[in-house]
Order: sequence, then C-alpha cells, then structure tokens
Amino acid sequence: MATKIRLARGGSKKRPFYAIVVSDSRMPRDGRFLEKIGTYNPLLPKDSEDRVKMDMERVQAWLDKGAQPTDRVTRFLEAAGVRAKAARNNPKKAVPGKKAQDRAKERADKAAAAE
Repeated sequence: MATKIRLARGGSKKRPFYAIVVSDSRMPRDGRFLEKIGTYNPLLPKDSEDRVKMDMERVQAWLDKGAQPTDRVTRFLEAAGVRAKAARNNPKKAVPGKKAQDRAKERADKAAAAE
C-alpha cells in the first residue's frame, strides 16, 4: 500500500484548518486516513508555535515505513529539521506571460517609432 503524509482540510468556509494525516494514496483528500499525526492552522501568524504541530516520533516512524510526504508537508518537515532542505528551481516563475510580453514589445516598438 502506498502511503502519503498529507493535509486533510477541515474548518468552515473561508476558515481553513488542516489535519496532517497518513493515508492511503488512493483515498480522497478529506477521506479515510490511517493516523492523524499533526495539525496546521494557516490563519495563525507565521512565527506562532501553534501554526504547525506534529508528533515527530510518529512522523519519523511513518517515513521509515516508506510514507511519502506531499510538497507542503515536506516544507513543514524541512522547517522542523527532520528533512534536508531540497533545492527548488523554477526559472520560469518570474517570466511574464505571452500576452504581457506582446504588450511590452508593442510599447517598445511605439517608443522607438516616436523617437
């Protein structure tokens, strides 16, 4: 069975609250899970200790059994020092979209023609 450590959403509309759970990868996001190992409250300030709470012993036990954390949970584990920080590189993130590039080119052409 492929297990994942991921977030399961709770809370009401516009007031998110997440449980950090270990579940079968085939189950739905908020569906059946094997164990709840922590919580995440994104509404709290980033420096608050209550923002992310995890039972590190259980997390390590599940990682040793082969559970794969999702991207967001991996970031929590990196912040807690359980995992080594992975290098992330997205060079296309800052590049404007095609339409924005076309508009910029048109503006540059107009400015060149006006001179």
